[in-house]
Amino acid sequence: MGFTTKAIWLKNMKILSCNSNLPLAEAISNYLGIKMTEAVVKRFADNEVFVEIKDNVRGEDVFVIQSTSHPANDHIMELLVCTDALRRASARRITAVIPYFGYARQDRKPGPRTPISAKLVANLITVAGANRVLTLDLHAGQIQGFFDIPLDNLYGAPVLAKDIKANYSLENLTIVSPDVGGVVRARAMAKRLGADLAIVDKRRERAGHSEVMNIIGEVENKDCIIVDDIVDSAGTLCNAAEAIVKQGAKSVSAYVTHGVLSGKALERVSGSVLKELVVTDSINARDEIKKIKNIRVLPIAPLMAEAVKRISEETSVSSLFEDVA
Repeated sequence: MGFTTKAIWLKNMKILSCNSNLPLAEAISNYLGIKMTEAVVKRFADNEVFVEIKDNVRGEDVFVIQSTSHPANDHIMELLVCTDALRRASARRITAVIPYFGYARQDRKPGPRTPISAKLVANLITVAGANRVLTLDLHAGQIQGFFDIPLDNLYGAPVLAKDIKANYSLENLTIVSPDVGGVVRARAMAKRLGADLAIVDKRRERAGHSEVMNIIGEVENKDCIIVDDIVDSAGTLCNAAEAIVKQGAKSVSAYVTHGVLSGKALERVSGSVLKELVVTDSINARDEIKKIKNIRVLPIAPLMAEAVKRISEETSVSSLFEDVA
């Protein structure tokens, strides 16, 4: 990605991880050349979360790495308790590094008497004592405004685009948005790659179920890549891929930042027409995911680590994307 890989030492900086994605936390620490702060994050017999920070963090700039992936509520509670422990240990600044912000899809009231859970989680993180948040590809941009503390939202597009360039011919490429809501993301990727754009017009009858209605754009004899931020049950993704193939596409792949892959997602993807599904390790890939032949995981640690470094040094994070464009 164009980042330097030499080990560096950042004064008064600590990296600490909860349990959701230890491999990513270790990769970030290795990139920065910093030993991870020792901490105990465990459960009591009744499943209450207990955290003990083993190292001195007084006056330190501490980054807590924790994706709120499955089990989301347990991982959120770990983050909150860990943040409280750091605040009471007199850390100078606490940054919650949340590669995958799990409640981001609940960003508005879809009907009467329903919550805006993304706002609630934002409040919890703030009240626990976090001074800022670092995350990746928020599902809805307006969630940045839910926080009353600074939030840096990184974009996974440079990582995905680099891999696409390395594995696909750009001359016959079409980037596809799986729905109207993802057009801005897909258009940005198409522009970055100099590729054509297509859109899947779908109707979602109920949560987790969708029916493809039409393909807007030219996909015949094209290598098509569906771009999205989250793949959960994979129903929409696989339906879209099948519809694109029926329209005469040469091949269909998908690049998605966050591989939630819950329920029957793995069965759907492995049995689908998708050439491959590429996700990042913002969510720690389960062993069963690694066994699926047409799923590939990209490392996101260099991007996250570079952002952590720049936040600690109080330099520009936005210029990070100019560097890797």
